[in-house]
Amino acid sequence: MDKRYAYDSYLIRRKIMKLVGADFHFFDQNEQLVFFANLKAFKLKEDIRIYGDEDKREELLTIKARQIIDFSATYDVFDAVENEKVGALRRKGMKSVLKDEWLILDAQDREIGIIKEDSTALAIVRRFLTNLIPQTFECYVNGISVCTYKQNMNPFVSKINIDFSKNRDNILDRRLGIAAGLLLCAIEGKQS
Repeated sequence: MDKRYAYDSYLIRRKIMKLVGADFHFFDQNEQLVFFANLKAFKLKEDIRIYGDEDKREELLTIKARQIIDFSATYDVFDAVENEKVGALRRKGMKSVLKDEWLILDAQDREIGIIKEDSTALAIVRRFLTNLIPQTFECYVNGISVCTYKQNMNPFVSKINIDFSKNRDNILDRRLGIAAGLLLCAIEGKQS
């Protein structure tokens, strides 16, 4: 496995001042660029690419929506280097109206885990009163907490910290965890 997937923590930062589409930078704990992601604008089906650098010379992961505009969208995650499906992430549509939840699926589309927003009460406050309260998501695989996603408190720049330190036995494939972090930053970040 590529050493870029071995870090215990990552910071995803959405590039500000981009007129069309969205760019995301992934940094390691030493603030070194590890990945760069690009979300193209005006696509009916979301198609997100994660690269090794900003020059886009090496495509590492591909995240593709299965359907055109779907409230409970499923996103397939592919390893572009190994040419294999890693798994999928499915947004729980109606459930996510009040509190965001995503299902984690393995390569055969079997449910293996869930990513849940921290608190229903805080989620309601975020949606109906203020978006200044950062979101926190806990990720569970087979009932075991394996990572945490935390938004930084910044109303202008979307940032998410990923903490994989609990994933000691690699229960969650880091490629799938990194794709989930990007979707939380890109998709959930649009709601606020």
